[in-house]
Amino acid sequence: MTGQPFPSPVPPGTGWPGDPADADTPVARTSAQVRRYAAAATGIPVLDAEISVCRACPRLVAWRESVATQGRRASFADQPYWGRPGPGFGDPTPAVLIVGLAPAANGTNRTGRMFTGDRSGDWLYAALHRAGYASRPTSVAAGDGQVLTGLRIVAAVRCAPPANKPTTEEKATCAPWLDRDLTIVAPGLRSILALGSIAWDATIGAARRLGWVVPQPKPRFGHGAEALLTTASGHGIRLVGSYHVSQQNTFTGKLTGAMLDEVMARL
Repeated sequence: MTGQPFPSPVPPGTGWPGDPADADTPVARTSAQVRRYAAAATGIPVLDAEISVCRACPRLVAWRESVATQGRRASFADQPYWGRPGPGFGDPTPAVLIVGLAPAANGTNRTGRMFTGDRSGDWLYAALHRAGYASRPTSVAAGDGQVLTGLRIVAAVRCAPPANKPTTEEKATCAPWLDRDLTIVAPGLRSILALGSIAWDATIGAARRLGWVVPQPKPRFGHGAEALLTTASGHGIRLVGSYHVSQQNTFTGKLTGAMLDEVMARL
């Protein structure tokens, strides 16, 4: 995308590859508006568009935009930055949903696509390709031709947070987006892969808010942990845990390619 005439952050409707929003997409500026817009979203395209322009968390808005305009890594200095919340990516009617933590400051926050353009994404997409979900083993930029089949990727928090640590209030403000994601895709959903304990807790929290049956006591997160979530209509969805594909885990060997492939195979 080097050299494209996009300012940073990218305004909606200016031609960025895969931008789901346009100038008329409503912008949530409060937690109450997040709840209202999320509940009214009629499908994945509308939901992704509204997520991509959300401004309900002032600290996160300031951080993501400061990275996009002033805090770029030297290797990306000549590139435009997305600088907005990360919408979901993948199949709008998935059998499998992956829930991550939050966009990376120089990954999704730069490229505009989940787990794209950073080391975590390198690990995740390589595994998705080996498992047959991704058309390519890499995901470097929006518009690179990557296609996911039968799988969608979202996050518990949709904006890049400072130090990768969203506050409790920010997680709560963002939660209705995940609630709606689950509601829309639940009828055809077979399993959910939670990358890390925050994603695991966020998914269980969303299931409870939606009135799904969650095992008691609360299922504990761990790599390879499983729990059966049952929707209000009686549809069972398997929740599977995996260590996050962060460099902290992959560089130290806490998470290996074989371990990731093993949980992928159980989806």
